[in-house]
Amino acid sequence: MAILSAHRLTCLRGARLVFEDLSFTLDAGGALLLTGPNGSGKSSLLRVLAGLLEPFDGHLEIDGAPVASDRDGQRARIAYIGHADPVKSTLTVRETLSFWADLAGLRDRRRLDAALGALDLSALADARGAILSSGQRRRLSLARLLVSDADIWLLDEPTVGLDTVSVRAVEALVADHRRNGGSVVLSTHIEFTLPGGQSLDLGDYAPGAVGRVPA
Repeated sequence: MAILSAHRLTCLRGARLVFEDLSFTLDAGGALLLTGPNGSGKSSLLRVLAGLLEPFDGHLEIDGAPVASDRDGQRARIAYIGHADPVKSTLTVRETLSFWADLAGLRDRRRLDAALGALDLSALADARGAILSSGQRRRLSLARLLVSDADIWLLDEPTVGLDTVSVRAVEALVADHRRNGGSVVLSTHIEFTLPGGQSLDLGDYAPGAVGRVPA
């Protein structure tokens, strides 16, 4: 059974139809890379999947159950990392991650140290957000994934501001998540390794797109 499926989604932003009639299925352990030109709706689709934006038409299912039937329960299955890095300038790296862990109901606090280590943030644990570089802030935002038990990761340009070493670390985190049965949907402007993953070009679902295969 597909862990996440979208059925004939249509997205309207203001008066603009962004994409229409979009469907896909994603199994446990699967990955979906979103591609397409700027403005084609990659971020909008991720926000729809995260429950932050209502589709104009169509519906979503998780494990075969409509998301609309249990929004709170289904959203608990999802971890969304958007463009903005919600790092408070007055909190330390550890305090920020601890806050996110509390929100996720994490009981095993050892995972905090493991998350810091995985994103090369251990040496910055006591540094305040105000002094972090953009890349360090991004890595801290991504550490949030590791203190959550969500099995569906939605990542909007997760590699922004990261150097090559950090990108490889994120690829490893995604690969490990998939090996454990999790799934991921992501957009990125750089090459990102997703063995066996699917690709979805949002340009194919623009209003009036030519040559689209019917869903």
